Amino acid sequence: MIPNPKPPRLAACLLAAALGLAGPDGAGAQLRDPPPGWDLWDPGWTGPEEMWDPQRADEGLRWRIDRHEAFRQSGVPAEYRGASNPLARTPAVLEQGAALYAEHCAGCHDPSGSGHGEAGLALYPSPALLANLVRTPAGIDEYLLWAIAEGGGPFDSRMPAFADRLSREQIWQIITWMRAGFPTAAGTGQD
Repeated sequence: MIPNPKPPRLAACLLAAALGLAGPDGAGAQLRDPPPGWDLWDPGWTGPEEMWDPQRADEGLRWRIDRHEAFRQSGVPAEYRGASNPLARTPAVLEQGAALYAEHCAGCHDPSGSGHGEAGLALYPSPALLANLVRTPAGIDEYLLWAIAEGGGPFDSRMPAFADRLSREQIWQIITWMRAGFPTAAGTGQD
């Protein structure tokens, strides 16, 4: 990833809001330029643990905490428990996954899974950083299937449910494509 020495102002405002330095629109934040080479959209970035404290987190972050806590405490609903992606990472599956992701997900989550798609910029909470999520311990198959199929309804977020729009196989195609690293050339498995 090429470092972005000066992240977008919106990203800085969102970070300030997440850290409790400002409201959701960034008003009142004391923003300074980040250290050289620091990229707010870098999927490897994690913020201070305090911001994930349910007592201190802003409303948008609490929505994310609620889903992760529900998963941590109880796992996924019974219908998704033990679900495992049955699809191989073939060129055909990656091509289908890329097309489905572009049609249903990229507008909010961005083509690279960075969470800053055009449609998602107006959402609160902001869309998940999928490029990061698929690499975390929580990003297991059953969790991803549940999150995509059921959406954010149970947690009052704006993530739409796709269980009635996409088949389970189509959801697995999307997951396969994301796990391939959001490849830019469909079917190659390479970025």
